[in-house]
Amino acid sequence: PIEWTDVWGRKHDKVVGRPVAMYAMRGIAAHSNGFHSCRAIHMIQMLLGALDSPGNFRARAPYPKPIPPHQLPENNIDIINAPNTPLSRPPLGFPTRPEDLVIDEFGNPLRIDKAYSWEVPIASHGLMHMVITNATNHDPYALDTLILFMANMAWNSTMNTANVQDMLRAKDPEEPGQYKIPFLVVIDAFHSEMTNFADLILPDTTYLERHDCISLLDRPISEPDAAADAIRYPLVKPDRDVRPWQEVMVELAGRLKFPAFTKPDGTPKFKDYPDFIVNYERSPGVGFLAGWRGKDGTQSLKGEPNPKQWEKYIENESFFAHHWPDSQKYMRFANKDYLDVAADVGFVGKAEPIIMQFYSEPLQKFRLAGQGLYDGPQPNNQVDRERLVKYFDPLPMWYEPLEQQRVDKDEYPFYALTQRPMFMYHSWDSQNVWLRQIMAQNYMYMNARRAADMGIKDFDWIWVESHNGKIRCQVKTMEGTQEDTIWTWNAIGKQKGAWGLKENASEATKGFLLNHLISELLPEKAGERRVTNSDPVTGQAAWFDLRVKIWKAAPGETGSWPQFDALKKLPGDDYARPDVLRYDARRDHEKN
Repeated sequence: PIEWTDVWGRKHDKVVGRPVAMYAMRGIAAHSNGFHSCRAIHMIQMLLGALDSPGNFRARAPYPKPIPPHQLPENNIDIINAPNTPLSRPPLGFPTRPEDLVIDEFGNPLRIDKAYSWEVPIASHGLMHMVITNATNHDPYALDTLILFMANMAWNSTMNTANVQDMLRAKDPEEPGQYKIPFLVVIDAFHSEMTNFADLILPDTTYLERHDCISLLDRPISEPDAAADAIRYPLVKPDRDVRPWQEVMVELAGRLKFPAFTKPDGTPKFKDYPDFIVNYERSPGVGFLAGWRGKDGTQSLKGEPNPKQWEKYIENESFFAHHWPDSQKYMRFANKDYLDVAADVGFVGKAEPIIMQFYSEPLQKFRLAGQGLYDGPQPNNQVDRERLVKYFDPLPMWYEPLEQQRVDKDEYPFYALTQRPMFMYHSWDSQNVWLRQIMAQNYMYMNARRAADMGIKDFDWIWVESHNGKIRCQVKTMEGTQEDTIWTWNAIGKQKGAWGLKENASEATKGFLLNHLISELLPEKAGERRVTNSDPVTGQAAWFDLRVKIWKAAPGETGSWPQFDALKKLPGDDYARPDVLRYDARRDHEKN
């Protein structure tokens, strides 16, 4: 038994809860009905009393947070458009009512991705998959410069890859000789497919060559029993003219005289990125790293900046953890001792109970706006009104994914998924000799019995087609997938000439992307503007809504398709590539 005190001052001699654990993350969220599906799971947890007690889903610091979080996105058009003026709020946040949307006086989106507009009102992560499409269509407006960091939007990070590449090449008929996206800056550590579209490449370092922090202000490594964060620090000195992008951003912010990066006399406040991580404070005593704070390094979670903080993390093998006492490990949504600490160190604004909500008042406000009953802003487009009424139910609901509502299920009988390989999570490692030994070609996996019924066997080449396009790939059969589902690893396939690979590498000739089949826009509907293929509440990209048909390729139809021209060679690269890739773990001086 564990004693704890609730926020109303009542002492308890034990923690009561049902040991039923369930969890929702990307797989559920990556559908256009993902928001309500996740809500339904959490409603079950609430009904069962299976939250933050032994044996069920437990929060990890800095969570739990108030519902909704107390952070609104900037939507003051005068501030947004004013030169040399910092935003009064963050660019991302959680709208709770139509007045919080980022729209102009006519109801049009202010952001290029249309986040926080009537189309996707609570798009708390933005809609990166829509940026290139919207910019090319000049909808809601044209750009002069687009900067992309850590996003391979010409290949595996985008839906509809082949057409998006065409968009990046598209010329503007109203500006002869000009591209529809006039100037493109790409920050990348590797020769990705995206870099060849750039007007300016800013080379980045790898994680072995720079400082990083995995912060409690972002997405830390906390466990239910401990608040934890971590650092990376350079293990290898760069052998080329390159700077970490974080370092460049800090310097740019100082040169541009951003208020948070500038001293009163106009000089830069931070000399470099490590200095920024140590000395930046979101509020007094609260910074990026929670360990070894205070001038003498004796404080945890909150304290003055410690100039020796990096050294302390390195001494501790890069990690810090603050272990919660037993009395603060459970029921943290109503645990007085925990909430007092959480409020003091900035996890929450006040030490008050975090009330769980079966019924969402913010969703109902948007629904009322769609119904024309809200005393405030209302959408003027019928499509937006219908979406608000249908999908902003204040109680969890289920509906068929939006794309699947418009696709013939008899013509496209299979679900198709692409997921990240755990051994190279973002697939930025195809140039890594060790990891290529694990996989240098991906396959399309399908149920063995269903494959046999279709006359398909291991290593056959098949065609896979959706409403948006088709691909040719090689198949492997397995028992552990549903008969109506096929899937593959994401981004093992590469474009010829990229990633330092030979043009005849398996990744380029046999590997493939499922992305060609996935549209960033819903199939056209008469009388309706094109709408994003995303959750209508959150704007989460609907990667997993895809339906396809498959058939066996004809004799002689081998190799992955579509194929693209090899990327142009980069200056300074002689393109010498070894015939055999291997790594000898012995150091040169130890070799006989």
